Formats: sequence, structure tokens, C-alpha cells
Amino acid sequence: MLAIVLASHGGFAEGIKESADMIFGKQEKVAAVSFSPDEGPDELQRKFETVVDGFDADDEILFLVDLWGGSPFNITSRLVTKQPERMALITGLNLAMLIEAYTVRNQPLETVIPHLEEIAKAGVKHLDQHSLEQGAE
Repeated sequence: MLAIVLASHGGFAEGIKESADMIFGKQEKVAAVSFSPDEGPDELQRKFETVVDGFDADDEILFLVDLWGGSPFNITSRLVTKQPERMALITGLNLAMLIEAYTVRNQPLETVIPHLEEIAKAGVKHLDQHSLEQGAE
């Protein structure tokens, strides 16, 4: 089973994990790592290492991160670079992406990654006048 690490600035990772648990049910091998304003990169690095060390050595690990280029991204990207056959990283974490990750976590990373990218993009919608009219029919 694919292990999942949610990473964010502030409490977003814990919050989205809680929301997904409400919708999909509590999941094994899912961890949330938050970067607090009072922490430095070294503390955040230790958090990630602790989480990764808590998974089985043969688990594939998917990092779902809030923002490209931020500290959580920078640290996880260094981890992924060291073990690209075992780890992957996607930014733009959203609830639709996380719930879908739960449904496909029995598949290999190379299958999961493009699928989640599409789900995340498809989850961004605009409720415009045409949509409102379609809903009224």
C-alpha cells in the first residue's frame, strides 16, 4: 500500500487529513507534517525523516505538498531525489486529490502520479451562469 505524507505551511496538512478522514474514513500509513512559523528548515527536515522512518522500508511514499518552492516542497524534493524509485512528490494539495489518492493507493507510483495530476486539475471549477442554468434543468 502506498504511504502518503501531507505537507504544508501551518496546520493545513492536519486539517485536510481530518477532512478526508471524515469523508473517506481513517487511513493507515498517512501522515501530516506542518511547517510552523517558529520552526526552521532543520526542524522540518527532522519531522520528515521521522515520518519516513516510520514507514516500512519497501513502502512507496507519495508526498502531497501545498506549494511549489516553499520549505515543505524544498525538503521533500531533496528526499525524493535520493530515492526516486520509491518516492514521488506532487504539489497543489487539495481535498479531491487526497481522496482520490486514497482510492488508488494500491497502485504503483508511476500510475498514481499522472492520475492524481488530472484529478487535481479537474477539481478546479468555476460556477458560472451556464453552470447555474444547466443545474436548473
